[in-house]
Amino acid sequence: MLPLRGGRTTGLPACSWWLVLCLIGLDYFSTLAYLPSLAVESVGPLAPLAAAVVVVVTLLVALPIYCYVVGRSPHGRGGTGLIEQRVPGWSGKLIVLLLLAFVATDYVVTQNLSIADAAEHLRANPYVKRHLDPSVSAYFQPDRWSAHPSWQRVVSFFDRQLTVTLLLSVVSFSLWAWWCAGSPRLFLRIAAVVVVVYLLLNAIVVGSGLHYLATDGQPILQQWLSAVRTELTGAEVWPARTIIDSTRLFKLVLVSFPYVALGLSGFELSMAVTPLIRGDEQDDPQFPRGRIRNMRKLLFTAALVMACALLTAVTVAATLVPAREFQEGGKAQHRALSYLAHGHEIASALPGHSLNSLFGPVFGTLYDATTVAILCLAGACVTIALRDYVPEYLKRFGMELNWAHRLGIKMRFFNVLVLLVVFLFHAQIASLQWVYATSVLVLLSGGTLAAVVDLRQRFKSKLVRFLVSLPATLALLFFVCMVVLTLSISRAGLEIALAFGIGILVTSFVSRWIRSTELRIEKFEFVDAASEARWQHWCAHEFQVLVPHRPGHHSRVERERSIRTLHRIGPEVPVLMVEVELGDPSEFYHQPLICVTRDNGTELIQVSRCASVAHVIAAMALEMAQVGRPPEVHFGWSDESPLAANFNFLLFGEGNIPWMVRSLVQQAEPNAERRPAIIIG
Repeated sequence: MLPLRGGRTTGLPACSWWLVLCLIGLDYFSTLAYLPSLAVESVGPLAPLAAAVVVVVTLLVALPIYCYVVGRSPHGRGGTGLIEQRVPGWSGKLIVLLLLAFVATDYVVTQNLSIADAAEHLRANPYVKRHLDPSVSAYFQPDRWSAHPSWQRVVSFFDRQLTVTLLLSVVSFSLWAWWCAGSPRLFLRIAAVVVVVYLLLNAIVVGSGLHYLATDGQPILQQWLSAVRTELTGAEVWPARTIIDSTRLFKLVLVSFPYVALGLSGFELSMAVTPLIRGDEQDDPQFPRGRIRNMRKLLFTAALVMACALLTAVTVAATLVPAREFQEGGKAQHRALSYLAHGHEIASALPGHSLNSLFGPVFGTLYDATTVAILCLAGACVTIALRDYVPEYLKRFGMELNWAHRLGIKMRFFNVLVLLVVFLFHAQIASLQWVYATSVLVLLSGGTLAAVVDLRQRFKSKLVRFLVSLPATLALLFFVCMVVLTLSISRAGLEIALAFGIGILVTSFVSRWIRSTELRIEKFEFVDAASEARWQHWCAHEFQVLVPHRPGHHSRVERERSIRTLHRIGPEVPVLMVEVELGDPSEFYHQPLICVTRDNGTELIQVSRCASVAHVIAAMALEMAQVGRPPEVHFGWSDESPLAANFNFLLFGEGNIPWMVRSLVQQAEPNAERRPAIIIG
């Protein structure tokens, strides 16, 4: 199994990058099922130009940024993990938790949007309408079960779209459960087949449309160009000296971008599955160059395929599908390419099979079946990619209970939320697209922010920092503007993310408070071999006295003399002064670094890289209690109020230290006779 940070495994041996590309493609390429329709429905004839803007942003902005991010964070954490590394303390943790809220939103809405569009394709299929619908209507008539008004309202709420979406959601959950049951390699093979077949069918549909536009469809193409001229200049004709209206151009470049931003949805998910990619045998586990190189191949290939597919698919949909079919109840609503595959009438009033003789009910049904398959698998693959993403962050932050992580409660909770969002948005794609667009753009902003912060910290010269980070800074500004613009259109994405964020923060801090008495020391590390040898020497003593000391109040000699006098400690008992330097208190697990020396006759243990002073002292005392008589830890009284002390301990790693050391020792050592003594005087 492939190891990941924190000791967990992916459950799958490392794979070739092209096979993982197919896993990514379940989510990334499946957007072709609804994105062309959404683009045309939103911005009309300008949809291909808006798609071109997305292609430019994909290839010139998002792709370079994420190629950089994966080189700096190659263990599946992506931009979020890079922010965690580069922004220490609670500020970094809060940014990460905010991004995790949008990750959760992205996961839930990806599930909903994919399954809802799969339901659209299934319901619109002519064979389903002709054979399945009459049978279901004949034998399943819940409206006749009761005439009560409440029951009738329930029945009217569960229309066909919502019902089919719920049934397909169950199928998607079953696919995720199948993966968890131990069939990941078979799942990947099926995913590869589905993605290849789906792309092949799309290539036939789009390729046939482009060939028609280049030959017999010239009048349609000219008609579309005329509509574009009207949108850009406000004039039916486009004289040589006519200048494009700057306001209309601004609308094209900026206002239309959020409508097609879903074409950028695959980048953040690709970061989560990076550990699945096979690198070189000689790769350094900390910096696997082979995996990074193969991941960049995946990113480049996925971006190039999606850029070509998106631009051509939107062009074909905008030019060949009659505009009336994109309206409410139209045959091409949310399924433009399927409309063409079924051989429906095109914009020239000719039958669709004039594009390709294959087009018709049989080919269209094959296209629908493949589309439904990839959309159902898309929801499952997002679950697979993110099943350890959010829980692992919270676990490392001390913000998830171990038993909940083992039972996978959080992912089951997410699955319940998927169903709740299905009800909330009534499985309507037009409403879900804004939530999805918001989460996609926020996560892109997070990845870009990570690149900016990392670039600015890598170089000391201000001029070099400014120059190397300028492109990423401009990209960050662009994505933030797009987030603001998307929120001005719809705040639903922000509201759902805030609900997730508040829930994560509240439950996380409650969990951290409950787990505050866990010892959480992974291991002690030493600055050199001499310190380790001296530490082992003192641990082997029959009896020790540990005296925590804060530099600056008294000298070490004075502190030892005071302790020996006040606590009646004889000269034959070794007194070890302990100085703990607090590191990042927002961390939960830590590996303290120990240096053992002798200073003016005083034995000194200096500890750094600590998240909590009390935990380090308790762990040291318990380590020394393994041999001989348990040690004593001597403290002085503090003037800090109990409430402030507890708050400072929970958030800042120090406060109420004697009481916390005693509590930690009691929990870790049930045998009172072997328990280190805590003395305050």
